[in-house]
Amino acid sequence: METTGTRMCGIAGMVSKKAVELDVVRDMCAVLAHRGPDGQGFHEDAHAALGTRRLAIVDVPDGGQPVYNEDKTVVAVFNGEIYNFPELRRMLRDRGHCFVANGDTECLVHLYEEFGDRLVDRLRGMFAFAIWDERRQRLLLARDRVGKKPLFWRSDGQTLWFGSGLKALVQHPAAPRELDPVALHHYLTYQYVPAPWSILRGVRKLPPGHLLVWQAGVPVTSRYWRLDCTPRAIESEEAAAEELRSRLLDATRVRMIGERPLGALLSGGIDSSAVVAAMARQTGERIRTFSVGFDEERFDERRYARALARHYATDHHEMVVTASALDVLPLLSWHYDEPFADSSAIPTFYVARMSSEQVTVVLNGDGGDELFGGYLRYLALARAGRIPALPLLRDRLDRIGSSLASRAAPGSALQRTGRVLELLGHPTSRRHARLMSSFTHGQKMELYTDALRAHLADVDSHGLLDDAFAASRADSDVGRVMDVDVNTYLPGDLLVKMDTATMANSLEARSPFLDHHLMEWAAGLPVRLKVRSGTTKYLLKRAVGPWLPPELVTRPKMGFGVPLARWLRTELADLSWDVLTDHTARSRGLFRPEAVRELLRRHASGHDHGNRIWTLLQFELWCRVFLDPPVPGIDRDLASRR
Repeated sequence: METTGTRMCGIAGMVSKKAVELDVVRDMCAVLAHRGPDGQGFHEDAHAALGTRRLAIVDVPDGGQPVYNEDKTVVAVFNGEIYNFPELRRMLRDRGHCFVANGDTECLVHLYEEFGDRLVDRLRGMFAFAIWDERRQRLLLARDRVGKKPLFWRSDGQTLWFGSGLKALVQHPAAPRELDPVALHHYLTYQYVPAPWSILRGVRKLPPGHLLVWQAGVPVTSRYWRLDCTPRAIESEEAAAEELRSRLLDATRVRMIGERPLGALLSGGIDSSAVVAAMARQTGERIRTFSVGFDEERFDERRYARALARHYATDHHEMVVTASALDVLPLLSWHYDEPFADSSAIPTFYVARMSSEQVTVVLNGDGGDELFGGYLRYLALARAGRIPALPLLRDRLDRIGSSLASRAAPGSALQRTGRVLELLGHPTSRRHARLMSSFTHGQKMELYTDALRAHLADVDSHGLLDDAFAASRADSDVGRVMDVDVNTYLPGDLLVKMDTATMANSLEARSPFLDHHLMEWAAGLPVRLKVRSGTTKYLLKRAVGPWLPPELVTRPKMGFGVPLARWLRTELADLSWDVLTDHTARSRGLFRPEAVRELLRRHASGHDHGNRIWTLLQFELWCRVFLDPPVPGIDRDLASRR
């Protein structure tokens, strides 16, 4: 066993009925070095090998991993932060446990001894961890409630491998690198691969709020937490606003703890502005804030970020992202591990890089939209909900709406009209699914080659949202849609984007709105306090409005988008044509070349197919990074370019 140093942000390991291979685990950790540049640690015994990469935040000098119980029969490796660890340590000491360091990770092994798998109920924070119980030859894997930290795994019936990134799982010489067609099918719909799938056949993601137990070669997963959106009565709107302020201040306070420089990502929206305001109310130090913008005003929010920065006299930094910055696309493909087509990953990567030059931890506003009703689609669904589904006209409405939406300028009234027409033939869950889709099922079938079409014709990607919609306890369709987003879009897209961009730059991101105490309270609020009379985030604006400049409270919702349609007609036009139509792309046998060329031609002529082209482009670039080149060469080359 060897250890150096505390908080790490990358874990990997293997457990087996046979002998384990520590050298493989070392290789798995090596490709995660960007997640934890401050050190590494390993454990090995007859049937388990665990490894860590560490980014030191708390207990910087002494908090090494792996950590052990008193007789070294229980060992843990950990990725994340446990914000209530001081209380946990006091409770565990009172129960007779001994600690050798001052950080949070050591709590895990003692909590496991006291509470078994239900230790997760005691944790307040973000985490992915592994606990090896040597006496029982039993592995416990856990992922935090909403999926802030990633965890991949695969098993062959004898051995189980796990890691913080997909690239770690394929370091074993015998690991398959075979595309999972169903995962690809879902990716083309949502622009990310939803858990439990991964893009590679045989590799899975542990879903948020889940445990995995491996014993005697058998892995079993189970869910330990789900947000309960059952509505409850409130005393008054003012009391609810005061409670929101109090809970946000508390969630922010615990996330400001640490021994490394701290800052905030400031978009200029309500959520990140509220977090900065909550920070300013609890520190006498000048807060460092970081923003990015674009040279196209419709996508540029810097003026709002500057207003907030002036209001609180922050040490503010910003940059402009242009299409010329996209020479990092192969690097992003390497860091994201899977195809990922949320184009806001680009500005997120750059603001993380800029922040990492001055701080090690940043707070952000992730989760505010899902909890408090911030997306404009919630308003659209509320309005469309007044019109019953028209199934007999579904196909005609879909064709007309799709034609209007693709012909119109992004964000224009004509495009919005087209999107509304696309919704009217469907029930609410499918209306939401259409709003969240890059490609519809029919568009995918037109894109696929005959062989892939036959394989996937009966796979319904929208069924994933149907299931989440049906499982919600919210009492309204809009409330159920918000719950669906918490269980799908938030962990599958937004948290992947933030964790990957920050970890690529050895930066830790913390999200006060995703404190589970705040989430559980907000989930029970009536929907009328979230989406009301054409207003989004009604209660949040009422609660934090006194903290913010007036123009931030009344500003229209913009979202963190990029001028993708224009880029794909100008600076990125040649790249998209070259990458998507060359021999390498055609030889995969997945997409009909004529369908791809037609999509590119239609976009060039003025129709808006930017999201679909971007989705295909990100997939092809991922293939070239992960499937085509020799693995060690491309991995080391891209890692060295970070």
